[in-house]
Amino acid sequence: MATNKRKVMLPHTMGRQGIDIVQAREDIETVIYPAGIGQKDLLPQLADCAGIALSGTPYKQTEMDASPAMQVVARIGVGFDAVEVPALTARRVPLMVAGSANSVSVAEQAFHLIIALAKRNTQMDRLVRDDKWNDRHAAPPMELADKTVLIVGFGRIGTRSARRCLGFDMNVLIFDPYVDQAKIVAAGCTPVPDLDAALPTVDFVSIHCPKSPATIGMFNAARFARMKKGAFIVNTARGGIIDEADLYAALTSGHIAGAGLDVFDQEPTPADNPLLTLDTVISSPHMAGVTVESIQSMAVATARNILSVLDGQPNKENTINPEVYG
Repeated sequence: MATNKRKVMLPHTMGRQGIDIVQAREDIETVIYPAGIGQKDLLPQLADCAGIALSGTPYKQTEMDASPAMQVVARIGVGFDAVEVPALTARRVPLMVAGSANSVSVAEQAFHLIIALAKRNTQMDRLVRDDKWNDRHAAPPMELADKTVLIVGFGRIGTRSARRCLGFDMNVLIFDPYVDQAKIVAAGCTPVPDLDAALPTVDFVSIHCPKSPATIGMFNAARFARMKKGAFIVNTARGGIIDEADLYAALTSGHIAGAGLDVFDQEPTPADNPLLTLDTVISSPHMAGVTVESIQSMAVATARNILSVLDGQPNKENTINPEVYG
């Protein structure tokens, strides 16, 4: 009986509710693996694996070649830059993501970084701790009302971030060439067709687009130079969309007033990353999408994604490469 079970691998960091859903299935052998597993230990386990959930583990051509029985690969999250999608598509294996399961979490973190930068939270906290109370008027915080924010990417997270900014009476511009402008207008925002033309007009930029060849280095020295002096930038999407060396230069020159970074080009980012020496940078360790609530909702979504494929009723809405079903 056990030999007829399909093997599904889940990382130990996956939320318990999602693990329970898979383990409740008598026709599935659930294998829990360490999230930081190396390729040497992972590849042998893939030989008879029908489905796998990935946290930060890469899955590329080598992993695909080692997975002759693989039917579905699922990310516990929405980013998939560590997965070689063409390798899966060539084998007609769907790549699933968690949909909107962590969208609220990321949108809240992005807006938190915007307001923390505007209110100079790091600097204000340090004045108190360093007994420099009387210096508090040297560089006062700013209000968000009537300021302009440019949101780059109007998907599940960008739309939610926009609503939070609108709730604080901000003017919200949207740059997303893949979204119908009427949808942006209906949301109470203003579409901008030209990113470079919009940059000089905004006080904040918040990045919510996927990492791709088209977006790597999207914010570089040239784009920082176009931004209004004293503007801020927030990235809760993926490292590499911002050129870190160029951002450091823009911050130290004073042209860019501050940055909120949940993601970095290299993760974990080195302790000697020059950006970490700046008071004008607020950082977090790629945790925007990770909250008590989202851990469980992403786990449940991931479990259901895997089972939907194994049961022959794939959730196409959460599939990155739906052409595999054709």
